[in-house]
Amino acid sequence: MSDKRRISPADLRSKAWFDNPHNPGMTALYLERYLNYGLTPEELRSGRPLIGIAQTGSDLSPCNRHHIELAKRVREGITAAGGVAFEFPCHPIQETGKRPTASLDRNLAYLSLVEVLYGYPLDGVVLLTGCDKTMPACLMAAATVNIPAISLNVGPMLNGYFHKELTGSGTIVWKARERHAAGDIDFQQFMDIVGSSAPSTGHCNTMGTASTMNALAEALGLALPGSAAIPAPYRERGQAAYATGQRIVEMVWEDLKPSDILTREAFENAIVANAAIGGSTNAPIHINAIAKHIGVPLTCDDWERVGFEIPLLVDMQPAGRWLGEEYFRAGGLPAVFAELIEAGKVHEDALTCNGRTVGENYRGRHSWNRDVIRAYGAPLMERAGFLNLKGSLFDSAIMKTCVISEEFAARYLRNPNDPMAFEGRVVVFDGPEDYHTRIDDPALDIDETTILIMRGAGPIGYPGAAEVVNMQPPGTLIRRGVTSLPCIGDGRQSGTSGTPAILNASPEAAAGGGLALLQTGDRIRVDLNRRSADILLPAEELARRRADLAARGGYPYPATQTPWQEIYRDQVDQLDQGMVLKGAVKFQKVAQASGVPRDNH
Repeated sequence: MSDKRRISPADLRSKAWFDNPHNPGMTALYLERYLNYGLTPEELRSGRPLIGIAQTGSDLSPCNRHHIELAKRVREGITAAGGVAFEFPCHPIQETGKRPTASLDRNLAYLSLVEVLYGYPLDGVVLLTGCDKTMPACLMAAATVNIPAISLNVGPMLNGYFHKELTGSGTIVWKARERHAAGDIDFQQFMDIVGSSAPSTGHCNTMGTASTMNALAEALGLALPGSAAIPAPYRERGQAAYATGQRIVEMVWEDLKPSDILTREAFENAIVANAAIGGSTNAPIHINAIAKHIGVPLTCDDWERVGFEIPLLVDMQPAGRWLGEEYFRAGGLPAVFAELIEAGKVHEDALTCNGRTVGENYRGRHSWNRDVIRAYGAPLMERAGFLNLKGSLFDSAIMKTCVISEEFAARYLRNPNDPMAFEGRVVVFDGPEDYHTRIDDPALDIDETTILIMRGAGPIGYPGAAEVVNMQPPGTLIRRGVTSLPCIGDGRQSGTSGTPAILNASPEAAAGGGLALLQTGDRIRVDLNRRSADILLPAEELARRRADLAARGGYPYPATQTPWQEIYRDQVDQLDQGMVLKGAVKFQKVAQASGVPRDNH
């Protein structure tokens, strides 16, 4: 690690609280209350960096709960490096626990963390991340305030097994749901199979959104090289926590801030890495949001332009076979980056949190296990990135190509007279309740050519954009071997799902998007060659429907239930824009732009 120093103790932010001889009254007031549980004046006034530990673990956040223990090793690393640790709680975000959706909490946790990082005497922060939304919430806040920050992932769970079968967290839910709909398993067997996928502390052991976002924190340069994939119970996880605590102290002395690391090149590296690992369709939402808060232009078009041609290198569920333990032992993200560097697909000179470049960190760290992490020239799939579709249905929607199954491709994409395109009659569902109530209704006449539509699931309509677009066919089709239909929606899909749905449609129905105009029985066309998705109706009919919708007050959605939901709905942007709060992105590099906040007495 670098020994470079760029600031002195006199430059620490915390000095304005605890060592300001120009305002002895306020200095005394700040100082005395922080002594009441045993800290000494020397610790607070001796020029040692004060380091926050943003604690996202709690009983309400089981995927992150191991951070309650890991924070102890972070604290020890901070102390060993000469810093003073201040651990504080973050708003809980648990993907599987929060109703109506944890997406609501990402922006709420972001707002509260901005206030903590800016308003308290912190010189740097360790961001404890894990479950899906905790990484983007923390990195969005760190980007906004722009004090030295480093991310530490809680790590994935150990492999799950049911009898001899690997059961990946999340992914097994969708597989078991098919079996239950087909009548192969009963309710209790369903519960037992899914329960087997969570055998230890940690987040999802598949390449779902949690593993994806924490891999991308490392790809962006804000987590120590090799730290993202370490399973939660492994000894290396505690060692990484200690090293992270040590490193943040050095980052404070070096004045190494998010704005120094989160460059355009870093975001392009993250896009490339996401394609290579088979990352989640939620990644563009969160990475675009982080980019907005640091002031780097980034769009869903960039995800296709930079990432689509990148091959799939990691054989991990849901796009592959293995789980987190195999991925870590095979080399994790460093081995993936080694392939990408050798192929000339990443920016080697991008700076990372350890003071070294991407090339210095990862060059030559190839995997020894080509069953799990493939060589660039022998991938699982060519061109594994996202497509960004546009047309009369929406301005932007993401399709994950690396999970297109052989069955799906053969049925919809291999018509010799119309390759990589399909047309079909739609059945429209207004929210997941409508879908679950009616999907098995024979009157809908759903067959293998039908396209399922989910609307009312976006940032405003749900609210929060829920993971409800991964819709399975009716049981009658599943029993005939048709396990997936084309699905399109203005909500999201779990990153653990292996279906090639067209997701994140923007603008959503509740914001006047084209999905609001659809009626069951309409036909639509999806053309992957043209990157298009269109309603097959005359322009005059679409105009008539739009006028009728406006006359009825727009697309209806459920009433707001809480004060935060009302604020959220009023301020939130669309999924392609990162689902950020529109008024928040004007606040850039707050610690530098606004200086130390005013005194409180």
